[in-house]
Amino acid sequence: MKFIQPHTLKEIASLIDCEFVGDSSFEVLGMNEIHVVTSGDIVFVDHPKYYDKALSSKATVILINKKVDCPEGKALLISDDPFRDFNKLTTHFKPFQASFKAISESAKIGEGSIIQPNCFIGNNVEIGQNTLIHANVSIFDDTIIGDNVVIQSGTVLGGNAFYYKKRPEGYDQLRSSGRVVIKNDVHIGSSCTIDRGVTGDTTIGAGSKLDNLIQVGHDTIIGKKCLIASQTGIAGCCIIEDEVTIWGQVGTNSGITIGAKAVILGQTGVTKSVEGGKTYFGTPIEESRTKLKELVLLRKLPAIIKDLKENES
Repeated sequence: MKFIQPHTLKEIASLIDCEFVGDSSFEVLGMNEIHVVTSGDIVFVDHPKYYDKALSSKATVILINKKVDCPEGKALLISDDPFRDFNKLTTHFKPFQASFKAISESAKIGEGSIIQPNCFIGNNVEIGQNTLIHANVSIFDDTIIGDNVVIQSGTVLGGNAFYYKKRPEGYDQLRSSGRVVIKNDVHIGSSCTIDRGVTGDTTIGAGSKLDNLIQVGHDTIIGKKCLIASQTGIAGCCIIEDEVTIWGQVGTNSGITIGAKAVILGQTGVTKSVEGGKTYFGTPIEESRTKLKELVLLRKLPAIIKDLKENES
């Protein structure tokens, strides 16, 4: 998320009442989660395991819970609870806007597009030309939808990220300020859920087709001309490259990459990143030929054990 105008390090520190390290006039341009940070952004880190990653990232302001050496050209915000203070900044710069109409007055709907009854279209939504939104679709704030898109009934675009911090009193949710971006010529089936980015975009690439009952997590990027079958769950921060085929009931770990033109067979658990141009199957995921050979050998195992016992006797 980029701010409407630049702010100084001192101004940001005053908003969350914390110490800072660096020039008080140091320019701050926005705030983003670690996966999508750019120069001028704030990133937060609250675990020693990830200190180095945050300090060496593209972010130029690090919201951190320990005094450390500040890298050259960067600044620090020292907080006893970076997660809490990142939420405070999100609430300040991107507060929740209540809606009082089914279709917000700030929504932009292109020529030739059709919105069927009982749809909800939130604030600052943009819908392109010749797009068809079927009944009972919910499109939350800031979602961008291209031209010639079809969205079937019951789908929800732009729900909050499933991102929580465990505390003694329960789970604390990281507030979402990002968007969902649907490119041109995308088809989305019934009862799909596509979560908005934490601070960036969750993107469905041009020409991709999604079946019914698909979940896409926050900040995931799905490439062009992908085909994804029903009951697939794609976790947050994944990259699905162009022309990938994913068959039914596939699940993925967060942060993985599936290479271009890969085929993921049904009920596969994508536990790691995989190269493009190959077919995969099983949990944990392996190339389908390797996995099928393993299954054949497993079926032969009882006979092999029987033969060994007979030879011993």
